[in-house]
Amino acid sequence: MKNIKLELKIDKIESLELYSKLLNKDINSMLDEALEQYFKSEDEKLLAKEQNATNLSYDEFWNGVDI
Repeated sequence: MKNIKLELKIDKIESLELYSKLLNKDINSMLDEALEQYFKSEDEKLLAKEQNATNLSYDEFWNGVDI
């Protein structure tokens, strides 16, 4: 397992501690859940960006079509 140094701002640490007590959850579990949501969100953004890059614009689509 690789060690990673994490630095959190004090307000984030305080929020983690508060929500840990309120939700009766382990801080590591909350961080894992948050990262899963973050990765899912970023994957969706990347997929949307990729789809937009491959779509033709209106003018490109209709270029050369006589109506």
